[in-house]
Amino acid sequence: MKTRTSVLLLAVVSLIVGGLALTSPAPAVAASLAEVTDFGANPGGMRMHVYVPDARPANPAIVVAMHGCGGSGPGFYSGSEFASLADRYGFVVVYPSAQQEAGFGKCFDTWSAAAKRRGGGSDPVSIVSMVTYVEQRYGGDPNRVFATGSSSGGMMTDHMLALYPDVFKAGAAFMGVPFDCFANAADYPPGSSRCTGNGGANRTPQQWGDAVRQVNPGYTGTRPRVQLWHGTNDTLVPYSLLQESIEQWTDVFGLGQTPTSTDTPQPGWNRRRYADASGTTQVEAYSVQGAGHTLPSTGMAAQAIAFFGLDGPGNPTTTTTTTTTTTTTTTTTTQPGTGACRVSSKVNAWNTGLTESITITNTGTAAISGWSLVFPLPSGQTITSGWNATYSPTSGQVTARNASYNAAIPAGGSIDIGFQASHNGTTTAPSSFTLNGSACST
Repeated sequence: MKTRTSVLLLAVVSLIVGGLALTSPAPAVAASLAEVTDFGANPGGMRMHVYVPDARPANPAIVVAMHGCGGSGPGFYSGSEFASLADRYGFVVVYPSAQQEAGFGKCFDTWSAAAKRRGGGSDPVSIVSMVTYVEQRYGGDPNRVFATGSSSGGMMTDHMLALYPDVFKAGAAFMGVPFDCFANAADYPPGSSRCTGNGGANRTPQQWGDAVRQVNPGYTGTRPRVQLWHGTNDTLVPYSLLQESIEQWTDVFGLGQTPTSTDTPQPGWNRRRYADASGTTQVEAYSVQGAGHTLPSTGMAAQAIAFFGLDGPGNPTTTTTTTTTTTTTTTTTTQPGTGACRVSSKVNAWNTGLTESITITNTGTAAISGWSLVFPLPSGQTITSGWNATYSPTSGQVTARNASYNAAIPAGGSIDIGFQASHNGTTTAPSSFTLNGSACST
């Protein structure tokens, strides 16, 4: 009875983490999800779907977004926020669909010997073929290729970063495991796996790092930056594996195990950052308090896109329209503006305290309904109180969220917010502001 219950539980969970594989893709306003049937070498026998926003740069970035076990590319398209972010920022999203099984539904192959070798075959080679197809068909920028995914897709994210550091510039893995965690197909089902069973695998940082380095011992190029997410109540893929993944990637980058900074970007999201000597964050990890095997949830995809650096003002955009009766392509090029917002701030300081008044102006053509303003509070400053907004956390990367009475900012309209803070001698204003994911002019 216990075995039968566990199997049923895993089946239900696999549908949840797969982005509701049985749900039909949500209709898009203009662009839509399209299947590509001939994209090149495909030893994994995978299916490929692609979402190409109508407004995009001439050479758009590419994001490979991968589902969980039992899911599909169309399911992850309709069950995640990456397509809507693509509409906003102009990148192309590739949604692979896994076709291989290892006792747990259709999952991405992170267990076979072939999948652990660069160019060895199986799913990793198929995914690289999809990236090459987008580069050739849509002018995708080979210097801006990224990977992300949930559960099995998160595992494959780590996998692709290890195998193809020259292809992917960064990755965001939700509920994944370190590269080379699974011994073989028999080791894959969570309950009996040496990787995910009995609380998860435990190796030293160097052992995990060696697994990545041994893929291509002669590689001396830049390694992709890594973002990791895990729920503290995840029992399917144990939360302890987040630490193992941190150890793997910090060792690959030659970083210590002590984070260079910690903060809480949103309530319940505890973030650890590991920066190199230049101050660049190479690894960051989110512990999501109380979350089970249910990521990404609302707002997390946007955080991943920001980590990739795709949330700023874009390049000239290209709009392509195709008719079905006669093939007609119309291309319109427009120069980007300075963003849909402008922020001005004024600091009044004394001894060890200061106040800062901030004016947010909506420079766009549509009203804003509900807003959050993100800004880096200078080192040494800590918010003690505020007005016309809620502020969290009180230092580091701060997010100010609207009050109930000022959630709407009409086109051309402005609102005033502010806060009081303590300081240790640094009394400068924040260097930048981002409103609802868009950089503001100052």
